[in-house]
Amino acid sequence: MQGRLLPKHQGRYQAHPINYWQQEFEFAQKIKLDCIEFILDFNDAEKNPLLEKGGVDKILSVTDKTGVSVKTICADYFMEAPLHSEDKAVSELSQEVMRRLLNISAALGVTDVVVPCVDKSSLVSQQIEDRFVKQLTPCVQVAEKQGINISLETDLPPKKFLELLDRFDSEHVTVNYDIGNSAALGYDSVEEFEAYGNRITDVHIKDRELGGGPVILGEGVADFDTVFSQLSELNYQGPFIMQAFRDDEGVDIFNRQLDWVKPYFDNF
Repeated sequence: MQGRLLPKHQGRYQAHPINYWQQEFEFAQKIKLDCIEFILDFNDAEKNPLLEKGGVDKILSVTDKTGVSVKTICADYFMEAPLHSEDKAVSELSQEVMRRLLNISAALGVTDVVVPCVDKSSLVSQQIEDRFVKQLTPCVQVAEKQGINISLETDLPPKKFLELLDRFDSEHVTVNYDIGNSAALGYDSVEEFEAYGNRITDVHIKDRELGGGPVILGEGVADFDTVFSQLSELNYQGPFIMQAFRDDEGVDIFNRQLDWVKPYFDNF
C-alpha cells in the first residue's frame, strides 16, 4: 500500500505522499516488491498524479525506471465523499471522479480500483445500499468498457455482501478482501470464501484485534493459515497488497512483517 515504506504524510496513517511519492518506488525495487497500490485521497486530490495534468506520464516514468508497477488503486477519496452521498452535488462529483479514475486506470494498465464502503462510507441501511447501487451503476458500465474491476471493500457479512455483488450483474464488480478487517469484524473466512471467494481480485494483508485496530502481523485474530489456504485452492492470481501495521517511519516495521508473511506465498 502506498506510503508504507515512507515517513507518514502529514502524520496520517494512510495517505498519498504528495511531492515525495516517487521515492517509494526506489525503496520497493530494492526489496524486490513488484507493485504499489496507489492511493487517491479526498484531500488535495487534484495534486495527486492520478488526476493532475501530466501525472500519468510521471507514474509511467517511475514504473519504467524501477520495474515497480501500479496495478491497483485504493480510492480512499470515496470514504470522505461517498458515491452514495445524500448530497446530490457530492454524489455527482464523486461519480465524475470515478469515471476519470477508470479512464486513467486504463492508460496505466491498472486492473482494479478499490472502492471502500467502510467507516464513513459504510452501507449501513437498505436505503443507502440502494442509492449506492443506483449511483455506481453508470460507472460500472465505464469499467466494463475499459476492462477494469471495481473492487468493493465493505464491512457487510458474507451473505449480504454476495447479494450486493449480484445486484450489479457484472463480472467487473469484484471483491477487495481485507484479511485484518474481516477478522476484526469476527467474520468466518470459510463462510466468506464460500460466498464470494471466486470474486476476489485484490487482497489486503493486515492483522487486527477483534473489534480493534491494526496490529503487527501475527499478533491479532486473523487466521492467515486458513485464508491463504483458501486463496491457494481458488488459484488466486491477483495482487497481495501489504497494508500491515505501520509506525511513523515505515520501513523497518514493514520489512519485519514482510519476512513474517513471505512463507505464505510459497503456494502462489
